[in-house]
Amino acid sequence: MTEKEKAKQGLLYNANHDEELINERFKVKDLCFKYNNTLPSNMNEKQKLLKEILPNVYTNPYIEQPFICDYGYSIEIGENFYSNHNLIILDTTTVKIGNNVMIGPNCGIYTAGHPENVQIRNSGLEYAKPITIGNNVWIGGNVVILPGVTIGDNSIIGAGSIVTKDIPSNVIAVGNPCTVKRKIAM
Repeated sequence: MTEKEKAKQGLLYNANHDEELINERFKVKDLCFKYNNTLPSNMNEKQKLLKEILPNVYTNPYIEQPFICDYGYSIEIGENFYSNHNLIILDTTTVKIGNNVMIGPNCGIYTAGHPENVQIRNSGLEYAKPITIGNNVWIGGNVVILPGVTIGDNSIIGAGSIVTKDIPSNVIAVGNPCTVKRKIAM
């Protein structure tokens, strides 16, 4: 089994010495560099580069520069997506983002995690767990979403939150760790 296959299955894998993963990261990071250094007003070139970075996104997401991801092909984004400046997606495994999602500045979506055991961690092994963000979700600025989290439809994540566990639909959640504060009246 390849390191890429291990990552997709949530098993421990080593991305540091795997030529396939290293080359894939360099390819997308070079594209992100080009995207981030394209004139903000050059919308056609930016959309062309985003289609290369995110080959499995079939809409035209609006992502303010800078934007960084690890692989790009693991990211699925629905219709009417907007992200403010400095979105980072560590997409070692699947990141699914629904329709009508808005993300504030300086946010991180991290599928990659590291073992608690120091010997295993120091050997370079890590794991990945998928992240799902439902439809009509609003994520405030400086939010971090950790591996394995699902955020339900229509929910709002308050600025500065660190989302360590699933958040249900139709709620406002905030804090470190992010917890539900109240339901949203529908």
